[in-house]
Amino acid sequence: MGAEGGQAVNVFTQFGQWLSAPQRWSWTDPAGIPYRTVEHLWFSVLSLVVAAVLTIPLALWLAHYRRGAFLASSAVNIGRAIPSFGLIILFWFLASRWGADTDFWPLLLALVGLALPPLFTNTYAGVVQLDQETIDAARGTGYREWQIMLRVELPLASPVIVAGARVAFLQLVATVAIGAIVNDGGGLGRYIVDGFAEGAQGYGEIFGGGVAVIILALLCEGVFSLLQKLATPKGVALQNARRD
Repeated sequence: MGAEGGQAVNVFTQFGQWLSAPQRWSWTDPAGIPYRTVEHLWFSVLSLVVAAVLTIPLALWLAHYRRGAFLASSAVNIGRAIPSFGLIILFWFLASRWGADTDFWPLLLALVGLALPPLFTNTYAGVVQLDQETIDAARGTGYREWQIMLRVELPLASPVIVAGARVAFLQLVATVAIGAIVNDGGGLGRYIVDGFAEGAQGYGEIFGGGVAVIILALLCEGVFSLLQKLATPKGVALQNARRD
């Protein structure tokens, strides 16, 4: 017990020393938490945007015309079955064989692949579950099909779409940390990888990296919760409140 207690104290001592280092709070030093946080968010946001551009228009079109139900259900199963670390290693191997940038493309492609299923599924489900009378009313007022998709279905389905983006983004934040194994950047996960490389002397850095990733994930969860509320049309929000 004494040895375990001493080890625990040593970890927190190392963590305190690591956290109090002057460069730890630099925006320009790669060892700084702000620098690594921006790097972490950059990869996560970029991947989410690319996945959204690739997925949401297709899912919106398929749902509008009531096609692709099997594809939507398959996307859920694929998203659950894909091992994130396996994707990163696969794309790293392909990038190294093709002479591409192994610091950027493997992680980006793996992240985009992870974000596609929840975005596609939620967009499709959000549109399909809309009241058909509302769609028919818009069609009866002279709206063209593309106008119905963009001005009616997309705004009404936006809370469900944002919920899918919320799930995807939290997966991305967690996976960027894993990506530090093959990426010299790697965001906050770099602390964890570097800490393991230092052995017993790096326990404080490992702990600090883990805490930083958790805090970032919680903050992102809060931001997306707010975005989901803002994306809910007032009429829908009032209707949900009455149901509750």
